Amino acid sequence: MKMEEINRAVAAGAPELDAEAVLAQARRTLDIESRAIECVAERLDEQFVRAVQMLMAMRGRAIICGIGKSGAVGRKLAGTFASTGTPAYFMHAAEAVHGDLGMINGEDIAVLITNSGETDEIVRILPIIARRGAGIIAICGNSTSTVARAADVVLDASVEREACPLNLAPTSSAVAELALGDALAMSLMAARGFSTEDFGATHPGGQLGKRVLLKVEDVMHGGEQNPTVPVDATLESALLAMTNATVRGAVSIVDADGMLRGLFTDGDFRVVMQSESDRNALMARPIAEVMTRNPTTTTVGTLAFTALNIMDEREFDNLPVVDADGRAVGMLDIQDLMKAGLV
Repeated sequence: MKMEEINRAVAAGAPELDAEAVLAQARRTLDIESRAIECVAERLDEQFVRAVQMLMAMRGRAIICGIGKSGAVGRKLAGTFASTGTPAYFMHAAEAVHGDLGMINGEDIAVLITNSGETDEIVRILPIIARRGAGIIAICGNSTSTVARAADVVLDASVEREACPLNLAPTSSAVAELALGDALAMSLMAARGFSTEDFGATHPGGQLGKRVLLKVEDVMHGGEQNPTVPVDATLESALLAMTNATVRGAVSIVDADGMLRGLFTDGDFRVVMQSESDRNALMARPIAEVMTRNPTTTTVGTLAFTALNIMDEREFDNLPVVDADGRAVGMLDIQDLMKAGLV
Protein backbone atom coordinates (compact mmCIF):
# COMPACT_ATOMS: atom_id res chain seq x y z
CA MET A 1 0.00 0.00 0.00
CA LYS A 2 1.34 3.40 -0.98
CA MET A 3 1.80 6.09 1.65
CA GLU A 4 -0.99 8.26 0.26
CA GLU A 5 -3.37 5.31 0.54
CA ILE A 6 -2.30 4.76 4.11
CA ASN A 7 -2.86 8.45 4.89
CA ARG A 8 -6.33 8.36 3.36
CA ALA A 9 -7.22 5.25 5.33
CA VAL A 10 -5.99 6.80 8.59
CA ALA A 11 -7.88 10.03 7.85
CA ALA A 12 -11.01 7.96 7.34
CA GLY A 13 -10.50 6.29 10.72
CA ALA A 14 -9.21 2.92 9.50
CA PRO A 15 -8.25 0.63 10.96
CA GLU A 16 -10.70 1.10 13.79
CA LEU A 17 -8.95 1.23 17.14
CA ASP A 18 -9.93 1.64 20.74
CA ALA A 19 -7.84 4.72 21.48
CA GLU A 20 -8.06 4.29 25.25
CA ALA A 21 -6.94 0.67 24.98
CA VAL A 22 -4.00 1.66 22.79
CA LEU A 23 -2.86 4.35 25.23
CA ALA A 24 -3.40 2.08 28.21
CA GLN A 25 -1.16 -0.59 26.68
CA ALA A 26 1.51 2.00 25.87
CA ARG A 27 1.48 3.36 29.42
CA ARG A 28 1.56 -0.17 30.84
CA THR A 29 4.62 -0.97 28.71
CA LEU A 30 6.45 2.15 29.87
CA ASP A 31 5.48 1.55 33.51
CA ILE A 32 6.84 -2.01 33.42
CA GLU A 33 10.06 -0.96 31.70
CA SER A 34 10.66 2.01 34.00
CA ARG A 35 10.09 -0.26 37.01
CA ALA A 36 12.63 -2.71 35.57
CA ILE A 37 15.24 0.05 35.53
CA GLU A 38 14.34 1.07 39.09
CA CYS A 39 14.86 -2.50 40.26
CA VAL A 40 18.25 -2.70 38.53
CA ALA A 41 19.30 0.51 40.28
CA GLU A 42 18.14 -0.80 43.66
CA ARG A 43 20.23 -3.98 43.25
CA LEU A 44 23.52 -2.25 42.42
CA ASP A 45 26.22 -3.42 44.84
CA GLU A 46 29.91 -4.23 45.14
CA GLN A 47 29.70 -6.44 42.06
CA PHE A 48 29.11 -3.34 39.96
CA VAL A 49 32.09 -1.59 41.59
CA ARG A 50 34.21 -4.68 40.87
CA ALA A 51 33.15 -4.58 37.21
CA VAL A 52 34.26 -0.95 36.96
CA GLN A 53 37.59 -1.82 38.60
CA MET A 54 38.17 -4.68 36.15
CA LEU A 55 37.48 -2.51 33.13
CA MET A 56 39.59 0.35 34.50
CA ALA A 57 42.55 -2.00 35.02
CA MET A 58 42.07 -3.74 31.65
CA ARG A 59 44.97 -3.34 29.23
CA GLY A 60 43.09 -4.71 26.24
CA ARG A 61 39.54 -4.15 25.10
CA ALA A 62 36.04 -4.89 26.31
CA ILE A 63 34.53 -7.54 24.06
CA ILE A 64 30.76 -7.09 24.21
CA CYS A 65 29.02 -10.32 23.23
CA GLY A 66 25.40 -11.32 22.79
CA ILE A 67 22.85 -12.66 20.34
CA GLY A 68 19.28 -11.77 19.41
CA LYS A 69 17.90 -8.77 21.31
CA SER A 70 20.82 -8.97 23.74
CA GLY A 71 23.12 -8.79 20.74
CA ALA A 72 21.37 -5.63 19.56
CA VAL A 73 21.91 -4.18 23.02
CA GLY A 74 25.54 -5.27 22.89
CA ARG A 75 26.17 -3.50 19.58
CA LYS A 76 24.87 -0.26 21.02
CA LEU A 77 26.90 -0.65 24.24
CA ALA A 78 30.12 -1.37 22.33
CA GLY A 79 29.69 1.96 20.57
CA THR A 80 28.94 3.76 23.83
CA PHE A 81 31.97 2.26 25.59
CA ALA A 82 34.34 3.04 22.72
CA SER A 83 33.14 6.63 22.33
CA THR A 84 33.45 7.41 26.04
CA GLY A 85 36.96 6.23 26.78
CA THR A 86 36.75 2.43 27.13
CA PRO A 87 38.15 0.55 24.09
CA ALA A 88 35.52 -1.95 23.00
CA TYR A 89 34.10 -3.92 20.09
CA PHE A 90 31.09 -6.14 19.56
CA MET A 91 31.43 -9.87 18.92
CA HIS A 92 28.35 -11.72 17.72
CA ALA A 93 27.98 -14.91 19.77
CA ALA A 94 27.15 -17.02 16.71
CA GLU A 95 30.17 -15.72 14.78
CA ALA A 96 32.49 -16.26 17.75
CA VAL A 97 32.75 -20.02 17.13
CA HIS A 98 33.54 -19.41 13.46
CA GLY A 99 36.76 -17.51 13.98
CA ASP A 100 35.91 -14.33 15.85
CA LEU A 101 37.17 -15.81 19.13
CA GLY A 102 40.63 -15.22 17.71
CA MET A 103 40.19 -11.55 18.57
CA ILE A 104 40.19 -12.27 22.30
CA ASN A 105 43.37 -12.40 24.38
CA GLY A 106 44.30 -12.42 28.05
CA GLU A 107 44.32 -8.63 28.30
CA ASP A 108 40.66 -8.35 27.33
CA ILE A 109 37.44 -8.45 29.35
CA ALA A 110 34.45 -10.26 27.84
CA VAL A 111 31.12 -8.62 28.70
CA LEU A 112 28.53 -11.34 28.06
CA ILE A 113 24.90 -10.26 27.76
CA THR A 114 22.24 -12.92 28.17
CA ASN A 115 18.87 -12.78 29.89
CA SER A 116 18.59 -16.50 30.58
CA GLY A 117 22.26 -17.12 31.22
CA GLU A 118 21.86 -20.34 29.25
CA THR A 119 22.15 -19.02 25.69
CA ASP A 120 23.75 -21.93 23.79
CA GLU A 121 26.04 -19.80 21.65
CA ILE A 122 27.46 -18.03 24.71
CA VAL A 123 27.71 -21.14 26.89
CA ARG A 124 29.76 -22.83 24.14
CA ILE A 125 32.44 -20.14 24.14
CA LEU A 126 32.87 -19.90 27.93
CA PRO A 127 35.69 -22.50 28.13
CA ILE A 128 37.59 -20.88 25.26
CA ILE A 129 37.38 -17.42 26.82
CA ALA A 130 38.66 -18.91 30.08
CA ARG A 131 41.57 -20.66 28.34
CA ARG A 132 42.59 -17.41 26.70
CA GLY A 133 42.78 -15.81 30.13
CA ALA A 134 40.23 -13.04 29.53
CA GLY A 135 38.06 -11.85 32.39
CA ILE A 136 34.30 -12.27 32.22
CA ILE A 137 31.57 -9.83 33.26
CA ALA A 138 28.06 -11.18 32.84
CA ILE A 139 25.05 -8.90 32.40
CA CYS A 140 22.52 -11.57 33.14
CA GLY A 141 18.92 -12.10 34.20
CA ASN A 142 19.66 -15.36 36.07
CA SER A 143 22.34 -15.23 38.76
CA THR A 144 22.44 -19.04 39.14
CA SER A 145 22.83 -19.79 35.43
CA THR A 146 25.78 -21.35 33.62
CA VAL A 147 27.06 -18.01 32.36
CA ALA A 148 26.69 -16.38 35.78
CA ARG A 149 28.63 -19.19 37.49
CA ALA A 150 31.47 -18.87 34.99
CA ALA A 151 31.75 -15.08 35.31
CA ASP A 152 34.15 -13.14 37.50
CA VAL A 153 31.42 -10.55 38.08
CA VAL A 154 27.67 -10.82 37.62
CA LEU A 155 25.51 -7.74 37.08
CA ASP A 156 21.91 -8.64 37.86
CA ALA A 157 19.61 -7.60 34.99
CA SER A 158 16.63 -9.74 36.04
CA VAL A 159 13.10 -8.34 35.64
CA GLU A 160 9.77 -9.21 37.20
CA ARG A 161 8.15 -9.67 33.79
CA GLU A 162 8.41 -8.60 30.21
CA ALA A 163 6.38 -5.62 29.03
CA CYS A 164 5.07 -7.83 26.23
CA PRO A 165 1.34 -8.62 26.78
CA LEU A 166 2.25 -12.31 26.36
CA ASN A 167 5.27 -11.97 28.68
CA LEU A 168 7.39 -13.40 25.86
CA ALA A 169 9.06 -10.76 23.65
CA PRO A 170 12.28 -9.39 25.22
CA THR A 171 11.22 -5.89 26.20
CA SER A 172 11.80 -4.91 29.82
CA SER A 173 14.69 -7.41 29.98
CA ALA A 174 16.41 -5.73 27.01
CA VAL A 175 15.80 -2.30 28.55
CA ALA A 176 17.32 -3.48 31.85
CA GLU A 177 20.42 -4.84 30.04
CA LEU A 178 20.82 -1.60 28.12
CA ALA A 179 20.39 0.61 31.17
CA LEU A 180 22.85 -1.46 33.20
CA GLY A 181 25.40 -1.34 30.39
CA ASP A 182 24.97 2.42 30.03
CA ALA A 183 25.43 2.82 33.80
CA LEU A 184 28.66 0.85 33.54
CA ALA A 185 29.93 2.96 30.63
CA MET A 186 29.04 6.25 32.32
CA SER A 187 30.64 5.19 35.61
CA LEU A 188 33.82 4.34 33.71
CA MET A 189 33.66 7.64 31.86
CA ALA A 190 33.41 9.58 35.12
CA ALA A 191 36.10 7.50 36.85
CA ARG A 192 38.52 8.12 33.98
CA GLY A 193 37.88 11.86 34.08
CA PHE A 194 36.79 11.72 30.44
CA SER A 195 36.47 15.35 29.37
CA THR A 196 34.50 17.35 26.85
CA GLU A 197 37.67 17.56 24.75
CA ASP A 198 38.09 13.78 24.94
CA PHE A 199 34.50 13.35 23.80
CA GLY A 200 35.09 15.69 20.90
CA ALA A 201 38.17 13.72 19.84
CA THR A 202 36.05 10.59 19.43
CA HIS A 203 33.20 12.47 17.71
CA PRO A 204 34.96 14.70 15.16
CA GLY A 205 32.11 14.39 12.69
CA GLY A 206 28.53 15.51 13.01
CA GLN A 207 26.86 18.02 15.25
CA LEU A 208 28.09 16.50 18.54
CA GLY A 209 31.72 16.82 17.52
CA LYS A 210 31.29 20.37 16.31
CA ARG A 211 29.61 21.40 19.55
CA VAL A 212 32.58 20.29 21.62
CA LEU A 213 35.41 21.08 19.21
CA LEU A 214 34.63 24.29 17.30
CA LYS A 215 35.85 27.46 18.99
CA VAL A 216 34.65 30.96 18.16
CA GLU A 217 37.92 31.71 16.35
CA ASP A 218 37.18 28.83 13.97
CA VAL A 219 34.02 30.47 12.65
CA MET A 220 34.35 34.20 13.38
CA HIS A 221 35.19 36.91 10.85
CA GLY A 222 38.61 38.14 11.90
CA GLY A 223 41.41 40.31 10.57
CA GLU A 224 40.38 42.38 7.58
CA GLN A 225 37.00 40.61 7.54
CA ASN A 226 36.17 41.97 11.00
CA PRO A 227 34.22 45.24 10.52
CA THR A 228 35.51 47.96 12.84
CA VAL A 229 35.56 51.75 12.93
CA PRO A 230 37.33 54.14 15.32
CA VAL A 231 35.40 55.61 18.20
CA ASP A 232 35.55 59.10 16.60
CA ALA A 233 33.98 57.89 13.32
CA THR A 234 30.67 59.09 11.95
CA LEU A 235 27.55 57.05 11.55
CA GLU A 236 28.11 57.11 7.78
CA SER A 237 31.56 55.54 8.18
CA ALA A 238 30.08 52.83 10.39
CA LEU A 239 27.40 52.04 7.81
CA LEU A 240 30.01 51.82 5.03
CA ALA A 241 32.16 49.46 7.11
CA MET A 242 29.11 47.35 7.89
CA THR A 243 28.01 47.24 4.24
CA ASN A 244 31.44 46.43 2.79
CA ALA A 245 32.29 43.70 5.29
CA THR A 246 31.84 39.98 4.62
CA VAL A 247 29.75 39.83 7.78
CA ARG A 248 26.71 42.07 7.54
CA GLY A 249 24.58 43.65 10.23
CA ALA A 250 27.05 44.93 12.82
CA VAL A 251 30.26 46.86 13.27
CA SER A 252 32.59 47.08 16.28
CA ILE A 253 33.64 50.48 17.58
CA VAL A 254 37.26 50.52 18.80
CA ASP A 255 39.71 52.98 20.32
CA ALA A 256 43.25 53.66 19.14
CA ASP A 257 44.49 50.50 20.87
CA GLY A 258 41.86 48.30 19.26
CA MET A 259 39.89 47.94 22.48
CA LEU A 260 36.17 47.35 21.97
CA ARG A 261 34.19 50.42 23.04
CA GLY A 262 30.82 49.77 21.46
CA LEU A 263 28.72 48.00 18.88
CA PHE A 264 26.45 49.39 16.18
CA THR A 265 23.95 47.18 14.36
CA ASP A 266 21.48 47.58 11.53
CA GLY A 267 18.76 47.42 14.18
CA ASP A 268 20.34 50.39 15.93
CA PHE A 269 20.38 52.25 12.63
CA ARG A 270 16.64 51.74 12.12
CA VAL A 271 15.98 53.17 15.57
CA VAL A 272 18.20 56.21 14.94
CA MET A 273 16.53 56.89 11.58
CA GLN A 274 13.19 57.34 13.31
CA SER A 275 14.60 60.13 15.47
CA GLU A 276 16.42 62.10 12.74
CA SER A 277 14.66 63.37 9.60
CA ASP A 278 17.65 65.27 8.17
CA ARG A 279 19.68 62.65 6.26
CA ASN A 280 22.86 64.74 6.17
CA ALA A 281 22.69 65.40 9.88
CA LEU A 282 21.99 61.73 10.49
CA MET A 283 25.03 60.55 8.55
CA ALA A 284 27.28 63.11 10.23
CA ARG A 285 26.36 62.06 13.76
CA PRO A 286 29.27 60.68 15.82
CA ILE A 287 28.97 56.93 16.11
CA ALA A 288 29.87 57.24 19.81
CA GLU A 289 26.49 58.94 20.37
CA VAL A 290 24.40 56.11 18.99
CA MET A 291 26.45 52.97 19.55
CA THR A 292 25.68 50.40 22.25
CA ARG A 293 28.27 50.79 24.96
CA ASN A 294 29.63 47.76 26.84
CA PRO A 295 28.01 45.29 24.44
CA THR A 296 27.71 41.59 25.16
CA THR A 297 30.79 39.77 23.85
CA THR A 298 32.44 36.38 23.72
CA THR A 299 36.14 35.63 23.99
CA VAL A 300 38.70 33.74 21.94
CA GLY A 301 38.85 30.13 23.13
CA THR A 302 35.14 29.92 23.89
CA LEU A 303 33.21 27.08 22.31
CA ALA A 304 31.23 28.30 19.32
CA PHE A 305 28.22 26.40 20.66
CA THR A 306 28.39 28.40 23.90
CA ALA A 307 28.44 31.64 21.91
CA LEU A 308 25.51 30.36 19.85
CA ASN A 309 23.51 29.83 23.05
CA ILE A 310 24.19 33.44 24.08
CA MET A 311 23.04 34.70 20.70
CA ASP A 312 19.95 32.50 20.78
CA GLU A 313 18.93 33.55 24.29
CA ARG A 314 19.35 37.27 23.55
CA GLU A 315 18.13 37.06 19.95
CA PHE A 316 21.40 38.46 18.55
CA ASP A 317 22.37 38.03 14.92
CA ASN A 318 25.95 39.16 15.60
CA LEU A 319 28.31 38.88 18.55
CA PRO A 320 31.71 40.62 18.89
CA VAL A 321 34.71 38.48 19.80
CA VAL A 322 37.42 39.96 22.02
CA ASP A 323 40.79 38.68 23.19
CA ALA A 324 41.86 38.36 26.82
CA ASP A 325 42.67 42.10 26.95
CA GLY A 326 39.37 43.22 25.45
CA ARG A 327 40.55 43.96 21.93
CA ALA A 328 38.00 43.43 19.16
CA VAL A 329 39.40 40.53 17.14
CA GLY A 330 36.35 39.16 15.38
CA MET A 331 32.63 39.10 14.73
CA LEU A 332 30.29 36.12 14.85
CA ASP A 333 27.35 35.90 12.49
CA ILE A 334 24.41 33.61 13.28
CA GLN A 335 24.27 32.51 9.63
CA ASP A 336 27.87 31.26 9.78
CA LEU A 337 27.16 29.30 12.94
CA MET A 338 24.22 27.67 11.25
CA LYS A 339 26.29 26.83 8.17
CA ALA A 340 28.92 25.29 10.45
CA GLY A 341 26.31 22.74 11.54
CA LEU A 342 25.89 23.91 15.13
CA VAL A 343 22.14 24.27 14.79
